[in-house]
Amino acid sequence: MTNNRDKDNFLYPRSSYRGAVKPENVVFNANLQEFAQRISYICNLETGGKISPEAAYKQIKALYKQLKQSKKELGIGENPFKNDGDGEHFSEL
Repeated sequence: MTNNRDKDNFLYPRSSYRGAVKPENVVFNANLQEFAQRISYICNLETGGKISPEAAYKQIKALYKQLKQSKKELGIGENPFKNDGDGEHFSEL
């Protein structure tokens, strides 16, 4: 049983989250880490000649769309004061 956990940790490494601890931030961070890991695999497959550059591009584009949708659904980066009604708006970082 330990071998499976070691193998998973090797194949799917995770770094601990150090940002503002909100559920949506933690979920997005996990999604971002998975995105980065998959991009790495795709790049390695393309570099090794196992998939074509076009196939790699299409896979990366699809993964990016998924990550972007995740960001939107979780409300990451939205300014909660954007429509506060007093005419003043905080600039987005």
